[in-house]
Amino acid sequence: MATTRRTRFSRRIPDHVTDEIVNVMKGNDEFLPFNGLFESVYENLKEKNAVSGGEEMLRLRAYEKLQNLVTRGLVEKEGRKYRGTDRIHEASSEYLAAQAEKLQQKAAS
Repeated sequence: MATTRRTRFSRRIPDHVTDEIVNVMKGNDEFLPFNGLFESVYENLKEKNAVSGGEEMLRLRAYEKLQNLVTRGLVEKEGRKYRGTDRIHEASSEYLAAQAEKLQQKAAS
């Protein structure tokens, strides 16, 4: 009997880094270089007191999250510059929570 293995780790808590990337890209229609994007994300996270692990670690996490968004088709990449697509909001924690709630309501009925 074959069993499916989950090879991906899924966090259930809000992802502040991805949320800030979404917030920065949502209001911008032009391509942004990674360094400019990271500076905006870093400043927003510092204001919310959500920075942990140091700036370099946060830079690595932000780059990894950005590459995941590119892979999912939520962000366009042109050289070393990035721009959010119309679907960028789908990466936010609020959107994911709303989708999970819809699934729970569907399953309950």
